[in-house]
Amino acid sequence: MTIHSVVIQKLLSTNAHLGRRVAAHHFKIYTYGARNAMTIIDSDKTLICIRNACNFIGNLVRQNGRFLFVNTNTLCDEIIDQMTKKIGVKKDNSWKLGGFLTNSSSPKKFRSRNKKLNLGAIHPPDCVVIMDTERKSSVILEADRLQIPIVGLVDPSMPWDTYKKITYPVPANDTVQFVYLFCNLITKTFLHEQKRSGAAIENLKRQEEVAAPQLTSPESETRYDVQLLH
Repeated sequence: MTIHSVVIQKLLSTNAHLGRRVAAHHFKIYTYGARNAMTIIDSDKTLICIRNACNFIGNLVRQNGRFLFVNTNTLCDEIIDQMTKKIGVKKDNSWKLGGFLTNSSSPKKFRSRNKKLNLGAIHPPDCVVIMDTERKSSVILEADRLQIPIVGLVDPSMPWDTYKKITYPVPANDTVQFVYLFCNLITKTFLHEQKRSGAAIENLKRQEEVAAPQLTSPESETRYDVQLLH
């Protein structure tokens, strides 16, 4: 059995492929078909979108990007908590984020509002990750206004006006099992890139330590000058 087939089986076991309703026209590129008035999401397409999203997240981690994780599904709170603790990023599960990004465009306003909401960052995020896009259309609208990239789970019935604002859509049924799988992949992406960055810093330090003795010290310059005088 190939790695690809194992991953696809993982996706199927989370019921990520079972859409709630008949797909809207723009979503049909992600569908495999329909059954009993329910959309069957193509797991291969979901996997491709997950890879694209994780690659984008990994690139931002390497650049020390700022992330905002938004979740309002109480069933997934513990999963999101575990992920954000492991990767060292704050999350938000408030229903009252309306106006938070757009009304906090200046650093001073953002710091003031951030202190009340305890989001951790003093600047607007470089990426917003939304686990339940259907409930957080206001956050999607605000992030789009500020041109902040959005990674979000998308449902077959999502309106086009909302869907087109999501930079990295992940077509899937947002079951607890799939959210756990998705968060696990995000965690691994963060830890992998953080480990790579740490290794790169250590390697640079070693190179500097090796190169340091080759630099001419003041004492050696003095001895060289004395030899010239003699």
